[in-house]
Amino acid sequence: MSATAETRSEHGPDLSPAAESKMTHREILEALSGLLLGLLVAILSSTIVTTALPQIVPDLGGSQTSFTWIVTATLLAMTVSVPIWGKLADLTDRKALVQTALVIYTVGSILAGLSQSVGWLIGARLIQGIGVGGLMSLTQVILSDLVSPRERGRYMGYLGATMAIGTVCGPLLGGVITDSALGWRGCFFVGLPIALAALLVLQTRLHLPAQAKRRVHIDVPGALLLSAGVSLLLIWVSFAGDSFDWASWQTAVMVPGSLLLVAAAVFAERRAPEPLVPLEMFANRTIVLAVIASGAVGVALFGTSVFLSQYMQLSRGYSPTASGLLTMPMAIGILVSSTLIGRRISRTGNYKPWMITGTVMLAVGLALMGTLDETTNLFELGGFMAIIGLGVGMTMQNLVLVVQNTVPRNRTGAASSLVAFTRTLFGTLGVAGLGAALAAKVSTSITSGLAEAGINAPAGGSGSVPQLDTLPDPVRQIVEHAYGVGTAGIFLIAAPLALIAILAVSLLPRVELGTKSGIDELREKERAELMAEPTMPPTSAPADHHVRPVAAAPR
Repeated sequence: MSATAETRSEHGPDLSPAAESKMTHREILEALSGLLLGLLVAILSSTIVTTALPQIVPDLGGSQTSFTWIVTATLLAMTVSVPIWGKLADLTDRKALVQTALVIYTVGSILAGLSQSVGWLIGARLIQGIGVGGLMSLTQVILSDLVSPRERGRYMGYLGATMAIGTVCGPLLGGVITDSALGWRGCFFVGLPIALAALLVLQTRLHLPAQAKRRVHIDVPGALLLSAGVSLLLIWVSFAGDSFDWASWQTAVMVPGSLLLVAAAVFAERRAPEPLVPLEMFANRTIVLAVIASGAVGVALFGTSVFLSQYMQLSRGYSPTASGLLTMPMAIGILVSSTLIGRRISRTGNYKPWMITGTVMLAVGLALMGTLDETTNLFELGGFMAIIGLGVGMTMQNLVLVVQNTVPRNRTGAASSLVAFTRTLFGTLGVAGLGAALAAKVSTSITSGLAEAGINAPAGGSGSVPQLDTLPDPVRQIVEHAYGVGTAGIFLIAAPLALIAILAVSLLPRVELGTKSGIDELREKERAELMAEPTMPPTSAPADHHVRPVAAAPR
């Protein structure tokens, strides 16, 4: 190998004709397989625990607020870490980053499975969430390296299908494990073999061009301020109406404090040489509208998956395994629509009509879910969930696609993570806020129901999550009704957000999908830089001297 070739292989992608050939479908799937395994464990970390929570919380002595925060902790950590992972993806080795995320997830899972208290479990879930944030963000970023926007719809379908599988299998697997001898702790250990397999596959099958060496500046002030502002807001939403009144001194401190921290983060971003969230992206109409729509999808996706399992167990009296099976229609809807519509978009390049259809179905599905009570026919309920799933599958991954299509490769990490950040932020706010609303509604309903029945019992009145099999039949019926109408109420709260998503998607500009992958863009940039380098003038040398070729200067 010549000195020139050696230098190029060390400091950038190979520009030889052989390297210019497109990856085959099989090669892309091999490279993508490790990412899909990582994405699967990320989804399982949230969905597998939902059916186990009604067992976990009483076992560890928690309350309804604890129920919400065991979920919210992961979503919170995922939310605040997604922009950091996305920015790092624009600055450093993306393959090493996704492997690091898997290691963090693994550590958090082990700690969660060993939990001895609610506080311990919430802390472990925070660690899990940091790893999940990296997996959720980096999977889509690396996919943009491998596949052009025009072809990406097809492979986005694989991502959507993986998320659907995790959503389908998670509650079911969680129920089976919880009902088995392993108990609920097994739910946190089951993803470890998949995570280890993902690490191995990524190491052997994912090959990305070397990043150009550059000075990396991490926006620490922006990351800390943004994380603190978002966290404070989530804490307020979770505890307001339960631990303190909505109109209280705590609210007067937390809400302005959160807004001030976010404003300080924006100020820090304006001054940072490498901002965590480049503010100029908000001048892009497509990105702004996609961010708005993504927030509404996040509330529907996270809120539905979390509270449906609780509804099935506490309002309908089903076991964790049965409740997992009964929530499958939503996940099947996501699987079908993301796969079929993704392929359709790759063939035609036309994405907007499908996204509009998806947001309309999302709004309809949420409105229908608002009619629930403890007597709703299960076939009707399955139809409502399927409609929501079809809407989410048509919308969620394609919002990332249209954003990636509008930015260059050195902005795909930040742009993709901005959409994911908004989805998880509003999803987390939705879970915390809807959980607080559900707790308040359930407490009021149980108290009034017991009073009307002339029963002087505190069951459920303390805010603790009840165990139905320990309650007398009259009290059990009151509790089931309370959770039935309470769940319907939170879906009615979420439904108007889908109308905002419809408007945002309708206003998206129609842009042709690009035909170059991130690797293609990097090769073109590398070629242009090499061609622009000044060549050294010829020099005379004695005939017996061996003159080595001049190597390309390192970037």
